[in-house]
Amino acid sequence: MGFFDFLNDDGANQKENRKQVREVDRVTDTEFAEESAHLDLREEELDIHKNRVETGDVVLHKDIIEEEQVVNVPVSHDQVVIERRAVANEPSSEPISEEETVHIPVTAETIDVDKHTVVTGEISAHKRSVQETEQVRDVLHKEVADVEVHGDTDIINKE
Repeated sequence: MGFFDFLNDDGANQKENRKQVREVDRVTDTEFAEESAHLDLREEELDIHKNRVETGDVVLHKDIIEEEQVVNVPVSHDQVVIERRAVANEPSSEPISEEETVHIPVTAETIDVDKHTVVTGEISAHKRSVQETEQVRDVLHKEVADVEVHGDTDIINKE
């Protein structure tokens, strides 16, 4: 028996031991390869979709309210002041005649109130998009390689 025969024979024993250990430890699909083998490693990723939903609305309309307003407006009017005074019986050359009339017009300011409409302001509304960040949490599963080494085995990991 040569040196390589010893290694090959020992390798067969190791493969048998490894198979027995795996059968005891866990139930898996085990593939024994002579030269090479591979496993596909998988992991989950999040698929995030956004949907626009209506969360409310805004309605603009006008209401009419009544408000009583009191304004002080200065106005003027005429007054007639009658003054009498005694005169010391002075002689007059004018005879007493029939009626004598003096006409004095009297005036006053009056107030006329009308109403008119004016624009005092405006209201407008528009939407804007506001960017926020929401945190999403979920548990993802991922397959990772588990390399078990039994006995005196030389492993080189390349990534």
